[in-house]
Amino acid sequence: MGDLQSLRDFIRCLDQQSLPRILQICSGVYFQGSVYELSGSEVCLSTGDLVKIVGLELLSVFCEDIGTETSFELSTEYSGQFTLIAEDLPYYTIEEIVGLCPVGVDVCSSFSFISKDKLKIDNFTLPAEEELTILSLEVAEDGERQARCQTTGQNMVSAEILLPLSLKGEFYECESDRGYSLQEIMSSARLSTRRFRSTIVKHIEGSFIFSPVYEIKAIMQMRKDIVKFPSSLEVDVQDVTEQFHDLVFITPLSMVEVARKPLESFPTIVEILDVPEGKQFFNTLWFQELQKERHLVLHGWGHTPMVLASTRKGRKGKQYFLISQRYGGRMRRMAREFGSVYELYLASIQSPGLKVNVTQHCEAVEEEGVPALSVGEQLEVLEIPLLDKLEGNSEVAQKVENLICKRTVEIDDEDDEDEDDSQVISLPLFMKGHFVEKLSDNKKYNLTDLINKPLPLDVKVVTQDKELEKDPLTGLTALKLEETFIETVVLTSLPSKPDRCFELPVRWLQMSVCFMSEPLPWYTSESPKLRVETVTEVTENFYYEYHKLTNKVDEPPPRPPKRRPSSSEVPKMPQKSKTALPNLALNVTKQLDDLSLSQTMMKRPSVQPPSDDVSIKLYSYTEI
Repeated sequence: MGDLQSLRDFIRCLDQQSLPRILQICSGVYFQGSVYELSGSEVCLSTGDLVKIVGLELLSVFCEDIGTETSFELSTEYSGQFTLIAEDLPYYTIEEIVGLCPVGVDVCSSFSFISKDKLKIDNFTLPAEEELTILSLEVAEDGERQARCQTTGQNMVSAEILLPLSLKGEFYECESDRGYSLQEIMSSARLSTRRFRSTIVKHIEGSFIFSPVYEIKAIMQMRKDIVKFPSSLEVDVQDVTEQFHDLVFITPLSMVEVARKPLESFPTIVEILDVPEGKQFFNTLWFQELQKERHLVLHGWGHTPMVLASTRKGRKGKQYFLISQRYGGRMRRMAREFGSVYELYLASIQSPGLKVNVTQHCEAVEEEGVPALSVGEQLEVLEIPLLDKLEGNSEVAQKVENLICKRTVEIDDEDDEDEDDSQVISLPLFMKGHFVEKLSDNKKYNLTDLINKPLPLDVKVVTQDKELEKDPLTGLTALKLEETFIETVVLTSLPSKPDRCFELPVRWLQMSVCFMSEPLPWYTSESPKLRVETVTEVTENFYYEYHKLTNKVDEPPPRPPKRRPSSSEVPKMPQKSKTALPNLALNVTKQLDDLSLSQTMMKRPSVQPPSDDVSIKLYSYTEI
């Protein structure tokens, strides 16, 4: 286990050739598990987390003047060069020099040093403080590792000498005029920790150290994608690569992502990481098995044609099913029931020439164009014209949709068998009624035969699917096949019953799983013969959510046309208003008579006739 150090220092000294490295988060400002929003990527680092670093990308470089303790930022594209400042600390073996020199020994004139004391190697004596430059590393015949070095004598005569890495002494690094670019310094773990001097600004005697800021690309447990965060985070870490080199980082996958895996990845074992969230869409036994940490066997995925079906409302309420096209039961068609002419119209679009029987009397309404219908009459849909009608004298045209049908009346009298008992009638779409489809088909059908016919259809299962342990469709009084669609499913089974499979519709299950390396739950090399559940009971939530996704909105049936009331239908005055008018007239007459009588008895001047206001009020009230 490595030493505890800050993330910044670890990344600065990291040799990128050694990646990937596994780090453990120990402590720091963010050790409680803070969430960082960095360039659209959320990162959460908690104490004890393991992070696998897989890549680094240089973001920026801070240059710090050691003497003044000031710093400034340099662009990663900075073109200036820097010279290396020799360290004052001694090296005590050639092997230490090779291991700590700032660049690889395969680089010519990369590192020069001197020996404080003279060196005697075989028959060759090297004077003290004579400069040596490491050229390469070699292995002798006896397996001893050696460093090939170059030396230059007093007469500028160069010679090469092999120094064993085990050679001891007191060696010091020499100053070098070689310049290094910022990119070279940052790409070397040895150079990035050293001090430099600028080659451009000669009068500045200070030394600089560089602090790079990298974007770390890492893999974390339970994260789908590679996470990215800067190396400047104040977090302490430890290198635990040796202890966890066999660790497998779990990558959660949604069911949609599972269905994108190549088919060669199956069959396999997965573990459920998160249980299905949101509304419950399935009412099955296998849905109850989808619990956290439970294992499943995935056999593959595919696109399955399915039929959405529903039952009539009964004691258990209305039930809904997804039926796979592979369903092996047999069905017989049932007569459909309709509660209005509008429903007849919708059914006749899919089934031209639809015939029904009237099962309830209907009275005629002449003002609305509704004809009378009697129980037992047969209707055959002919056409759907649009008629223009004029309402009274308003001369406003209104389009009224009607269904043209041929009505046939059953006649019991044998003498009238040759007479034509049919009649063409027009039924407004807003008309209510009770009708039952007339069927003469008593054939048993497979589901694949029925879905090729116009839907919806009412059927009854008369022969169960023998591949199912219990067929939930048998025993139902009626089943309405509404529509077909293609669903992406993952073929799944429980490890305890690997051959009993069910289909998981991936877009309706918001849960995540991870692939496991466990062996498959069967002993032979071949997969067992699979038996697939072809009927899935779904909830009312599924039914309505499905129609939301398909944007299927049923238009409301048309309303009856508005009628203009005739003059005979003018509202009558309340009874109180009728009696008030004669009483008022009698009172006014009586007052006039009293005035005339008083004038005669007292012999006053003649009184003027009643004013016009009285007569106006009387007339106005009468009109009301």
